[in-house]
Amino acid sequence: MARTTPHDHPPAEEEPLYRRIATRLLGELRDGRIPPGERLPGERRLAEHFGVSRETVRQALELLRRDGLVATDRRGSHATLPGLPVETPASLAFPVGAATATAGTVARATVIWETPPPDHAEALGLAPGRPTLVHNYRYATFDGRGLRTAVTSFSAVALAEVEELARYRDRADGTATAHLRRAYDWMRRAGLTLHHRDAITRLASTPSVRVTRQVHDQYARPLEITDLVVDAQQDALVYEFTLPGRSD
Repeated sequence: MARTTPHDHPPAEEEPLYRRIATRLLGELRDGRIPPGERLPGERRLAEHFGVSRETVRQALELLRRDGLVATDRRGSHATLPGLPVETPASLAFPVGAATATAGTVARATVIWETPPPDHAEALGLAPGRPTLVHNYRYATFDGRGLRTAVTSFSAVALAEVEELARYRDRADGTATAHLRRAYDWMRRAGLTLHHRDAITRLASTPSVRVTRQVHDQYARPLEITDLVVDAQQDALVYEFTLPGRSD
């Protein structure tokens, strides 16, 4: 962001400075320089960018908050304008390999608060025996053939940082259907940058393959790990990633 010339004291009869700053910031939100859901720069950086005082920036942000264009939580302010980078669930499918039920198939997903598989606990940095939120997904034909199964374990960081995930703890009894298809969007809206690492291995003496996805944030903290098993003879995996463009 380039610095502009300060004008904290507009001439009489002009629109108040904070309103003009709010209009300029809204323009940057709408033209995609700050993608929907992304964290805004801090007050000091915005003040430097627009060449005004931090108090002027606070007033501008408050004006946008009142109009529902900016939201603020304990991690700072973020844009709330609708748009594809955050609001489209298909941008990053959760869990990896998830498929929508079609004629002749059934898809079911549940969550339970339990001790995760040992390799999941190790990858997430959880102490042995410590429970966490575990998501189970199954996609199969009506005749009982398992086409896809996935087990996802969430880290303590994910549950602490992502409010929508934390809400599931009290009702994670393994029976109710869980609608976590937007989990990756929730993580991004909490200010987390997602780094995915997918490993695909063949399962010995079977036609199936295992896909293991590990997701970390910008601080290299683990967020979740998923193990997906899919019948390679009957199904195919499609990975689709939509990443917000970078604006300097």
